[in-house]
Amino acid sequence: MAFDASLHLGTLLAVLLYFFRDYLKIFDFRNKLYLKLIVGTIPAAIFGLLFDSKIESSIRELWIVGIALIVFSFVIILSEKYGSQNKSGKKITTQKSFLIGLAQSIALIPGISRSGATISAGLFLGLTREEAARFAFILSGPIIAGAGTLKFLHIIASHPQASDLNFFLIGIASSAIFGFLTIKYFLKYLSTKTLYPFVVYRIILGIILLLTIFR
Repeated sequence: MAFDASLHLGTLLAVLLYFFRDYLKIFDFRNKLYLKLIVGTIPAAIFGLLFDSKIESSIRELWIVGIALIVFSFVIILSEKYGSQNKSGKKITTQKSFLIGLAQSIALIPGISRSGATISAGLFLGLTREEAARFAFILSGPIIAGAGTLKFLHIIASHPQASDLNFFLIGIASSAIFGFLTIKYFLKYLSTKTLYPFVVYRIILGIILLLTIFR
């Protein structure tokens, strides 16, 4: 539990560092970034609060993860085919932020990648891959902060042992470093490449999980 929470906060640190200048635009009320983040975060926040216990227990079964990995791969394929028509991209409006936020809430189901869901939603809405990925990462900040903080408070209240703190610090450091590098090179990759390699990976992993369960 401690390590899970640390990964959330480490990822949050990576997102905040990489998109520091973007988040500063929140204070520029003309571009309405603050409103887009609020509207985009609401669906996942509500979904998480209502179904947190369900997600943490029965929905984490391997067969569900395996099927989700495979089925959602076809959504990514469709978004790539549709998104290939988007050359210049479109403006991210408040309405589009909400729809991308809905995709983010669906991604709370294990096996449905949060980045995959939000980037796919962006492609369906007319954004380029790089624009969709960039907004997907920026939108992840508030929901990761909320999830990580809740888990952290739960740990402090129920398991205040020093060993938990050590795992927590290790998790934050490793997640922050690799998260930052992933964001940097993933955005660079998406500027010229497609999501198809990740689709292949998801389908193979999903098949392996299902074979492991039903062998």
